[in-house]
Amino acid sequence: MLRTIGKRLLLLIPTLLGLSILLFLWVRSLPGGPAVALLGERATPEAIEQINELYGFNRPLIEQYFTWLGRLLQGDFGVSTQTRAPIVEEFLRRLPATLELSFWAIIIAVGVGIPLGYLAARRHGKAADHVLVGASLLGITIPVFFLAFILKWIFAVQLGWLPSEGRQDPRMDATHYTGFYVLDGIITGEWDAAWDAFLHLILPAIALATIPLAIIVRITRASVLEVQNSDYVRTGMAKGISTGTIRQRFILRNALLPVITTIGLQVGLLISGAVLTETVFAYPGIGSFMYRAIFNRDYPALQGFIIFIAIGYALINLLVDVSYSFIDPRVRVQ
Repeated sequence: MLRTIGKRLLLLIPTLLGLSILLFLWVRSLPGGPAVALLGERATPEAIEQINELYGFNRPLIEQYFTWLGRLLQGDFGVSTQTRAPIVEEFLRRLPATLELSFWAIIIAVGVGIPLGYLAARRHGKAADHVLVGASLLGITIPVFFLAFILKWIFAVQLGWLPSEGRQDPRMDATHYTGFYVLDGIITGEWDAAWDAFLHLILPAIALATIPLAIIVRITRASVLEVQNSDYVRTGMAKGISTGTIRQRFILRNALLPVITTIGLQVGLLISGAVLTETVFAYPGIGSFMYRAIFNRDYPALQGFIIFIAIGYALINLLVDVSYSFIDPRVRVQ
């Protein structure tokens, strides 16, 4: 197990190196530039040249890349051209917000998706199956930002049931220790603050969870259908093993492997959905900051944030691989 983990971590090196090259070239291919975005109407040729000289953007691309890579290897991710703050500080300041949103989104996706996928498989070919398959297809095809706007318009604007933006009511004097607002409210006993933070999470979490939920429903359904028609399930039924045991130990447990893979991939992809979701709901997380970084051509922030996200995505997939051995003993033997 440790050897496998070590090999996977070593494979991260060439992967991240290749990503750094592609990322660097993509950022530099964006139209405009940091100087134009910073200066706006005051973007005279002289002022642009001064900004480019200050941040080193007027140097040859190969020199810029290796300078950035060298600093990256030393743990220096640069300074944001928007806020003038170190990239690491900006990332860590916004990370709890996005993690909290992603946590509730994946809870919704898994907590609803697996039971619905299992139900669809158990009702294969019946009305419930057709309805769930159709709903999952609709969930995959609806753009995240469009659903976010619809949810915001109905439940926040028209009905007024839920907050429309932010993480917490700015008038609330809440104590924050961890940066996870719901958890902070529970720790400090400020239940009104915890509840208010939870209400602010409902709409963006539902919007962000929709596509992962739909995918998990379809994968769970397909996996359960495949497993429940296998020989060992029919053998267990022929031996008189109880239906509950067959469903839990024979079908659901063996069907979870592809589902867990899907969940791991979706957790990593939540950040891409968070860019649009956080922007619609003015949610101050990683996604909304990256949106502004793209708009303002903040090269250091884009490069640093995407590298951080790539490392997190790779580590999540490593955890998914490790979890296989605990779910399926056959993987442990191999």
